[in-house]
Amino acid sequence: MSLDPQIPLPPMPVAPPPPPYPRPEYRWYHKLSALIFILFCMELGAFLLLFPWTEYWDHNFFSALVPEWHFFWGNAYVRGAISGLGVVNFYIAFLEVLRLRRFARHDREG
Repeated sequence: MSLDPQIPLPPMPVAPPPPPYPRPEYRWYHKLSALIFILFCMELGAFLLLFPWTEYWDHNFFSALVPEWHFFWGNAYVRGAISGLGVVNFYIAFLEVLRLRRFARHDREG
């Protein structure tokens, strides 16, 4: 094709818009599983956040499994990293609470 401005280009065909995507239907077990997942993440987050700083941490199974690793388990950086995983679990639970809106009924269309 020429780039000469004197020659008009043929009009581009316009594609029809795609059909609307049907909204998924959520049942009671979808909602229950979301709530169970939120509770699981919150409990695991609380455990991972607090347990490394208790007196039971020095006498756990993994510390006694290999005695040479006892200095590793007592390191504050390792405890902090495990507590950081607990914070990540709290963050996941918070995001899932925000995602509960997907179960809300939308009466308006469009």
